[in-house]
Amino acid sequence: MSQTTGLQGVSDAAGQRAAPLQTVYVYEAPVRLWHWTNALAILVLATTGYFIASPLPSTPGEASANFLMGYIRFAHFAAAYVVAAGLLLRIYWAFVGNVYAKQIFRLPLWDRQWVSGVFYELAWYMFLVKKPRKYVGHNPLAHFSMFFFMLLLFFMVVTGFALYSEGAGRDSLSYRLFGWVFAIWPNSQDVHTWHHLGMWGVAIFIVIHVYAAMREDIMSRQSLISSMVSGERLFRDQSED
Repeated sequence: MSQTTGLQGVSDAAGQRAAPLQTVYVYEAPVRLWHWTNALAILVLATTGYFIASPLPSTPGEASANFLMGYIRFAHFAAAYVVAAGLLLRIYWAFVGNVYAKQIFRLPLWDRQWVSGVFYELAWYMFLVKKPRKYVGHNPLAHFSMFFFMLLLFFMVVTGFALYSEGAGRDSLSYRLFGWVFAIWPNSQDVHTWHHLGMWGVAIFIVIHVYAAMREDIMSRQSLISSMVSGERLFRDQSED
């Protein structure tokens, strides 16, 4: 591994020899900032999007005194702009960042070892194999999943802003940029349906993502969750496995 710092031969207070460790700086600060900002914005989008699709019961009193759905829609649109801007900046950082920042935007489908790794990791997560493989960046299955999650994120941004452009009007910048979506789905309700289904796709991905991250931290003897805070991945020595 490159850029490693070994903590070799360290002993604890009881005189027991500690396991050798290696750390590798993987996730740069812009990638970590994008990850956590994106996670928060997606949480807001999923919550508000659910209520936009299934509105709350009407509140009593004059309509002018109740703006609850207006606040929900505002939060949804604001979070959408955060995700869209973050997506553009993340693509930019793929060009100027380190090799790990570029990884999820390119699938090496011609690499037999990588393809084999996808199936091995799938077996690992399904408890069909006992020994984990260690990767400095994303393992092949995570690499594969993140690539399609980015495509899903792009789909959600495009369909979401297309729906937003309906309210903004045909003369708006939003409609000029995203109105072409209605050439694919002339009935805007179809766009609503696909956008809503995409939200559930994002929710399913997040559940699997959290499971995989926690499982790697516990069972693979390599850090993952803390890596997205510090940027460094921590590995136990291979000889200790």
